[in-house]
Amino acid sequence: MNAQQPIAPVPESAWFKSSYSTGSGGECVEVAACPGRVHVRDSKDTTRSALAVEPTAWTSFVGFAARG
Repeated sequence: MNAQQPIAPVPESAWFKSSYSTGSGGECVEVAACPGRVHVRDSKDTTRSALAVEPTAWTSFVGFAARG
């Protein structure tokens, strides 16, 4: 059995908007780095659930995205 740990709420002060996010398009992303997790959410709809990934997965994603 795989039990998941509940994810603690992320304080609003922890979120920051990507420098690539603009007010004119659909690429509005906010990120909050917390111990053991990186949270990603849509800055246009902060009421929706955020995606939580391990820091190593986030680092890999950012490295991959930077090459594109």
